[in-house]
Amino acid sequence: MTELPDIRGLKAIPAGDMPNRAPAPVETWHPEHAGPIDIEIDMDGNWFHDGSAIRRSGLVALFASILRREPDGSYVLVTPVEKRTIQVADVPFTAVGIMIEGTATEQVVTLTTNTGDKVIVGENNPMRFVEGAAASGVSLPYVTVRGGLEARVSRAVFPDLVEAGCVDIYNTERWFGVWSSGVFWPMMPADEAGA
Repeated sequence: MTELPDIRGLKAIPAGDMPNRAPAPVETWHPEHAGPIDIEIDMDGNWFHDGSAIRRSGLVALFASILRREPDGSYVLVTPVEKRTIQVADVPFTAVGIMIEGTATEQVVTLTTNTGDKVIVGENNPMRFVEGAAASGVSLPYVTVRGGLEARVSRAVFPDLVEAGCVDIYNTERWFGVWSSGVFWPMMPADEAGA
């Protein structure tokens, strides 16, 4: 077995000071499954270990960079030498920021996740709406971040996403939705939206 380096003297870099870097190539790593680890992500994208919140944003960003969704729908933290199952209440990320550029069909929506990922909604990062997922019955938007991992748009960002919406024709019917990167993402039939 390879001896691991002593990391006790290292200091974490605050998430805001971390350089932008690509997530680890977890799709190429296929170690043996070492069982579950007591890490869970709640409905709001908060990470917990042994029931206590993980408050260090740099540590959460590190874990997020080695997160993978398995074909059976489970979530694992994976390194080249080990794979551990974690629990995820809904999806692992929450979209906590939004930037809208352009208008109408030229509009581009960029979402920022709670772990700092910037996601441009488009064919490579599709958006879907889950009908009646919220207690109010409002459709909740989800966007693919990477590799089958999704972010749910937070309640704070949702009004801005709706503000960027419009009515357009989708499958020969009038729908309320959002244009981004040349694709119309239908949210609900226009008559249900009161538009």
